[in-house]
Amino acid sequence: MLKQVIWNLRKRVVSDSGDKLILPCMYVPTSSFHAGQKEKKSKNPNKHVSFKQQTEAYMEPFTLDVFISKRFVSASVTHRVTCKQVAVAGTNSKDIKAVLRSRSDIPACLAIGRILAERAREGDVYTASYTPRERDKFEGKIRAVVQSQIDNGIDIKVYLD
Repeated sequence: MLKQVIWNLRKRVVSDSGDKLILPCMYVPTSSFHAGQKEKKSKNPNKHVSFKQQTEAYMEPFTLDVFISKRFVSASVTHRVTCKQVAVAGTNSKDIKAVLRSRSDIPACLAIGRILAERAREGDVYTASYTPRERDKFEGKIRAVVQSQIDNGIDIKVYLD
């Protein structure tokens, strides 16, 4: 198509000026704007994204996030679409820190799950989904937080891959 446009312009310019051949100047970039950077390619370009994967964030809008370190436990319920935290609980807060003997054992995880469930119900959240991180196993302290929330009235769907 570009060749046709240039050819038509060339015909008009040549016919108007007689013997002289005047070609219009047209700049066509030969490389992209970021020539030094390579484009990131998908690992699987033929990967099919299902309807469930596209709509899951809207059908199950709340997610549970649990973080456990050697010193403390923290958990939150977050809305996927707006990225706002509806309920947060952690063993670093003053009111919980004073009551607990240890901030990172299983009774502390059970307390965090119970407090998070109460705060989530105050924010009208009764269902959430949880997908463990790649390095986390769904056992021990993480399971205690999730089970405590289920026992206190929050329906949690656990997705294990």
